[in-house]
Amino acid sequence: MNMQTSGSPILRMLSIPAILCVMMLSSCAEEYYVYGVDDVEITPVNSTKDKPKTHAQYISILYANMFQKAIGPNQMLQALNAIESIGDKQVAYDMLVSKYMNDPEVKIPTVESMRADPETFVRETYKRFLVRQPTEAELQWMINYIDSRPAVTPELIFFSFATSNEHAHY
Repeated sequence: MNMQTSGSPILRMLSIPAILCVMMLSSCAEEYYVYGVDDVEITPVNSTKDKPKTHAQYISILYANMFQKAIGPNQMLQALNAIESIGDKQVAYDMLVSKYMNDPEVKIPTVESMRADPETFVRETYKRFLVRQPTEAELQWMINYIDSRPAVTPELIFFSFATSNEHAHY
């Protein structure tokens, strides 16, 4: 049998590894994807409220939230004297809220209206006391809280909002 061979055997032996190297380098290139994602700083909803209200501001806003009208000068002076006579500011605020809650002129929704439409009650309470809309998580948590606790009343919800840390800051 007469076979013609092209090139020398050494050249053939070197061409096989060269072909394999070329194949390995050109195949299976890993692809990298770059997405345009910017860093975002996530802060709590009330993180911009970092300045404490003065006693006069707190009393005035609390009175307006509870009675839906402005406080008179004599009532303001009495409330200021009461707060300044107590050493612990939070205790003084709690006592003032309790005093206002027991006033027959306070404007608080009924239990029936709160239970009939808890979402509206929660949204209006956030707007009234914290001057903002609740986040979806806050809204759902409050609705679930109201629905799961038959003993909770609008007075308790109002008291918790009026004495919250967010309400004491602007």
